[in-house]
Amino acid sequence: MDRAGWNYPPGDLRVSDADRDRALAELSAAFQAGRLTADEFDQRSGQALGARTGRELAALLADLPVELAPVTRAAGPERARHVLVARTVAAAGVAALCFTIVAAANALSTGPTLQQREFFEKMAARHGLPVPPGLPPSPGFDWAGTITPGAIAVLLGVLIVCLCVRLARADRR
Repeated sequence: MDRAGWNYPPGDLRVSDADRDRALAELSAAFQAGRLTADEFDQRSGQALGARTGRELAALLADLPVELAPVTRAAGPERARHVLVARTVAAAGVAALCFTIVAAANALSTGPTLQQREFFEKMAARHGLPVPPGLPPSPGFDWAGTITPGAIAVLLGVLIVCLCVRLARADRR
């Protein structure tokens, strides 16, 4: 009855609370996958909570496929940390790209054209908004609008490099 994939104590050896919790998780996964009815799940869950030996737990799960090997579960916290760092790297990469695009757009922008300014003045006058007098035809280079997002993009790039180094070190262990 004891299957190697379940990794419960063999035979009449006592099980721990963690073993019972793992059995409940397997039963829940089987119920969610449609392998157990609600009545079967209720019955087997009660039996799992009252199980004292590995043989009793293995009997409850004998007709169910092994979904995840226990080795995979034991590495869960480290894997979760690895996934979190990888997602952070991806998010930082997307943000760095956005800030780089904003910095480049501000660096290449010459400001609104004369036609755009005239259109803005007409629209503002039509809606009764005050129009600032004497807008200059070209405001000049927008240093703050270019340097600030550029600096943020560089800092995010440094963060990405640091996180990638951390991932590489964690993979070597």
